[in-house]
Amino acid sequence: MTTSELTLPQARQKKGPGRRVMGAGKQLHAGPVTYIVLTVFALVSLAPLVWTAIAASRTDRRLAETPPPLWFGGNLFKNLQAAWEQGGLGTAMVNSVIVAGTITISTVVFSTLAGFAFAKLRFRFSGVLLLLTIGTMMIPPQLAVVPLYLWMSNLGWSNQLQTVILPTLVTAFGTFFMRQYLVQALPTELIEAARVDGASSLRVVWHVVFPAARPAMAVLGLLTFVFAWNDFLWPIIALNQQNPTVQVALNSLGTGYVPDQAVIMAGALLGTLPLLIAFILFGKQIVGGIMQGAIKG
Repeated sequence: MTTSELTLPQARQKKGPGRRVMGAGKQLHAGPVTYIVLTVFALVSLAPLVWTAIAASRTDRRLAETPPPLWFGGNLFKNLQAAWEQGGLGTAMVNSVIVAGTITISTVVFSTLAGFAFAKLRFRFSGVLLLLTIGTMMIPPQLAVVPLYLWMSNLGWSNQLQTVILPTLVTAFGTFFMRQYLVQALPTELIEAARVDGASSLRVVWHVVFPAARPAMAVLGLLTFVFAWNDFLWPIIALNQQNPTVQVALNSLGTGYVPDQAVIMAGALLGTLPLLIAFILFGKQIVGGIMQGAIKG
């Protein structure tokens, strides 16, 4: 009797002791070492957020003492209210949602279109344009602050949200990221088949490119939203305290002869909560999209 004619239990016995044949679709289980390592990494990652919450629940005098507090106090809601009122975080939250949301949507859409063009379309000087696009990533953004501010002032957009939105509607990183993904994830034959069926360029993008690029678009959208929400350098120059984003509003909490560290930590906690909520709500879909793209790849 040959090995191929053996049943599964017989085949396992044939393999000898200490070996086993994994059945199709059988799930692998992690060992205790894996759980220990993951737990350690999770605790280290959560430590800054937990410390921020602890500091936000204490008084400024208690934070100055040695040793520092290691557990929560009873002033959390008081400090949160003080940070909300002193920093004008109500207006700042709305502005940050508008700015980060607009930048995220435009960056994902435009970067996907540009990445598709560089990945699958043939046109003159495409390689040169791609190198120029990548080359802009090597220029420090601080060098563009002065000419960008003069440009926005000439347009009459000082202290307005479009001043922050316009310069980041599309990024070189997003274009390169989507280009690299679509080179492998989008078969050229699929585009040619859609062309043969009479699909226009718009229908090819909507029904072929966007579905294939969905996992990468989810990752790029998350990274872009986090970057836009946390951006500080350009908003602090372009906006003022009457029309701030969250980061600009938090900057006002640190002013004064003796800044209240507990109130500053409370403001930082408030500024972080929208990012945590966004990841809790959409993290599962983002991870599912990444896994779907990995399986298709």
